[in-house]
Amino acid sequence: MKTSFELAAEFRDAEGKGASRRLRRANKVPAILYGGHREPRALALDHTRLLLMLDNERFYSTIINLKVGDANQAAILKDVQRHPAKNAVLHVDLLRVLDNEKIRITIPLHFMGEAAAPGVKAGGVVSHLYNDVEVNCLPKDLPEFVEVDLSGLEMNQLLHLSDLKLPEGVEILALTHGRDAPIVSVHHARAEEVEVPAADAVAGVVATPVAGAAPAAAAAAAPAAAAKPAADAKGGKDVKPAADAKGGKDAKK
Repeated sequence: MKTSFELAAEFRDAEGKGASRRLRRANKVPAILYGGHREPRALALDHTRLLLMLDNERFYSTIINLKVGDANQAAILKDVQRHPAKNAVLHVDLLRVLDNEKIRITIPLHFMGEAAAPGVKAGGVVSHLYNDVEVNCLPKDLPEFVEVDLSGLEMNQLLHLSDLKLPEGVEILALTHGRDAPIVSVHHARAEEVEVPAADAVAGVVATPVAGAAPAAAAAAAPAAAAKPAADAKGGKDVKPAADAKGGKDAKK
């Protein structure tokens, strides 16, 4: 069985939140190893070494040689719990791998030949709908990635899961369940739409005259509105002429 990474580990007997916190303070990561028709085993991993491996894409999709003392165990990474704010790993799940048993694992898709695609040369844009795919196979047949050739894609053309070329013995789980999803497409670039702010749009409606309206009509409307006597604040009636300063009566002409 081919392995790509070696990860040192040590057994741990103490479990629980308190024991896990003490491990993390010592720059260790609590982990669990399960599967392979054996009981789960609690482990501790070196945090610094693990972070370096997690930066490599291949670490997630290849078989790891887990070294515990003098013993070696093939395993794959099943789950990683990270701290929500810090660059720290809180917990890791590992699955034992046996030579004669198939494993389910997610492997990346590598897209090739995009620049040579006729649809791209015609001004199209490539959209990646999937970046990885879950497969089922024996450990000896496990590929590191699946190559997707885009060099023949025309405008508005799709590639589906069934179009992928896989090594012998490797099957895509989605296809076994009848789901042949699209993974990549080439389509026309959408024109950018310029949105007018609401305030500017209202101002534009007020300031822009109605097409075909006579200029004189707008000019006549202003004096007409000004000629109406202002209504008083209480009753809405017309305001009476102002009284003179002496007698309080209406001012005579």
